Amino acid sequence: MENRIYNFSAGPAVLPEEVLLEAQKDLFALPGVGMSILEISHRSKTYDAIHQEAKEGLKQLLNIPDDYTILFLQGGASLQFSMVPLNLMPPKNKADYILTGSWSKKAMKEAKRVGTVNVAATTEEGEGDKKYFKRIPKQSELKLDPDAAYVHFTSNNTIFGTEWQTEPEVGNVPLVCDASSDILSKPLDIKKYGLIYAGAQKNMGPSGVTLVIIRKDLLERSQDSLHTMLNYKIHAENDSLYNTPNTFGIYIIKLVTKWLLGLGGLEEMFKINKKKAQLLYDCIDQSGGFYKGHAEKDSRSLMNVTFNLATEELEKKLIDEATKAGFSGLKGHRSVGGLRASIYNAFPVKGVEALVDFMKDFQKRNG
Repeated sequence: MENRIYNFSAGPAVLPEEVLLEAQKDLFALPGVGMSILEISHRSKTYDAIHQEAKEGLKQLLNIPDDYTILFLQGGASLQFSMVPLNLMPPKNKADYILTGSWSKKAMKEAKRVGTVNVAATTEEGEGDKKYFKRIPKQSELKLDPDAAYVHFTSNNTIFGTEWQTEPEVGNVPLVCDASSDILSKPLDIKKYGLIYAGAQKNMGPSGVTLVIIRKDLLERSQDSLHTMLNYKIHAENDSLYNTPNTFGIYIIKLVTKWLLGLGGLEEMFKINKKKAQLLYDCIDQSGGFYKGHAEKDSRSLMNVTFNLATEELEKKLIDEATKAGFSGLKGHRSVGGLRASIYNAFPVKGVEALVDFMKDFQKRNG
């Protein structure tokens, strides 16, 4: 297939075309190197420059202060569900978890293997197999333990289409965030966080790289008794090179940060993301109930727009017709059903406009 279709997949997700084309151009041999990025040693000067450029790009975009360390790890966000409590929970062995979706529940499950977990808030509704989340909790709903080792939350929930509009206020307790699906989509005040982790496959690059940004003083919590590959302090001391990193994935992150800086940084990216989401939510809200958004309006995600139609048959028909029209990945997660349009950073405005036109036409023919 020569023409690219519109990829609404929740992840691995769409990448900037400029990045793909540059990687394609230089894949056979990096300029002046004579080898592919897939072949060079992670101990070489060439790769070291790529590694440092990727870190510097992230540092510029997120205004990461010098008292934070940037790590490129493996195992996805799912391994961080374990690494966070293993490294940060001792010696208190208790932490607060805010539950807003499936991923925060999975993170809590792993934390319970290490110590005591206090559910500071949950917005789960329903019963049995019909449990779901539709909103982010209000600050007044949080029941925080001031003596907790940290507070964990998931900033964006891909399955249910909800997103925190601002960070929870947690006092002096370190704030830990799984930002896998909205990292680099908007400016962040890194100083509010003790640790941020994110799988790369939504907004940063291909699957296989996990970004961890950790405040340096928290590295002292990593105990020598930890298994080496699970120890943040070891990875920090070795600049994420204790073992062979995902060199290609980090190379793509370098190109993505360069692309974002060329756009004008995260302030400009945030404007574009808000425009894309508004187009789609307006279509849903103005459909007279033909399309029904899943998330409550003040909790809506800019990254994952989830919605339903009146019947499963109508939803299946829309997905089938959309696929034939060149819109891929619109089927909603089985937990919610319906449809989900993931419109991460690299998803183009024209693609959202095309989907809106398709949805309006579908409503005319089936409403």
